[in-house]
Amino acid sequence: MRENRTPTARRSRRLRHLAVVAALGLGGLVGTATSSSAATTAPLDPSVHLVRTHGQVMKVQTHGRHGVVPMRGAHTAMPQSRTTPAAAGNLVYGGGPVQHQVSVYLVFWGNQWDSDGNGVQQYETNLFSGLGTSQDTWSTVTSQYTDNSGAGPSFNGAVLGGTWVDDSGSAPASAQQADIAAEANVGAQHFGVSGPDVQIVVMSPSGTSPDGFPNSGFCAWHDYNGSVSYTNMPYVLDAGSSCGASSVGNQLDGFSIVEGHEYAESMTDPQPSSGWVASDGEEDGDLCAWQNLGDISLPSGSFAMQPTWSNAAGGCAMSS
Repeated sequence: MRENRTPTARRSRRLRHLAVVAALGLGGLVGTATSSSAATTAPLDPSVHLVRTHGQVMKVQTHGRHGVVPMRGAHTAMPQSRTTPAAAGNLVYGGGPVQHQVSVYLVFWGNQWDSDGNGVQQYETNLFSGLGTSQDTWSTVTSQYTDNSGAGPSFNGAVLGGTWVDDSGSAPASAQQADIAAEANVGAQHFGVSGPDVQIVVMSPSGTSPDGFPNSGFCAWHDYNGSVSYTNMPYVLDAGSSCGASSVGNQLDGFSIVEGHEYAESMTDPQPSSGWVASDGEEDGDLCAWQNLGDISLPSGSFAMQPTWSNAAGGCAMSS
């Protein structure tokens, strides 16, 4: 039976509702569900969302999709008709944070990962077990990008902080950006970490479409959710060579090329776009996407990577 209310009754009901919201500390965040995990978007601030996940309501922010890795072939459509990286000029510091002692935490989202047969978990674990070690001269290209303290990223051992398969349930078939931001917070809670030096990588399983992948034309992106820097890392093997599969010699090449891109950008611009950004809005990975791919040798194996932009070298560099 449909309930009819007078204008006065409706106003009274609305006021009671707002009182409840204020009591919960969620004032200004009332809206309508917008995501598969029951995200609620704030009408006064569309960047703020409430996401119901893992038995809790989580407040997250979305600032956009930064450091977007375009699918190969789509990279020809460069911003502002730019035809070469140099046309954008060097990266310019925006006054915000950079990461210093970076720690990367891999969150394998969903029980679908319990049956992945392609070795992706081990590949990504090995990659970050080698990055940051003394043999890694690829990451150190980013050390030139300092903040107001005069310090930039530094490396004294493997950057891998931990890995976790969140198999409490299935990852959503079509997660929205707010869902991904919330899963990054769930991961940070699981590891008990926070702060500007933390990166959370949300790894979605095969067959899912986080933020529209693969039809959206991107391979990955990163953002800041109000608490931690995080990366939306789809199962790029589902996009084949468009996201780097076998581009150097291994079907899993895309997982290191694409995630390496986001890792470097998250160090130099963890709260986009307040860090190091070119005049056209691109970051250190964007300026060199899909160019001069090659293997780097780490104690944990050999991995396909792209170069990143070096102001010092005036171009794309594979090592410092």
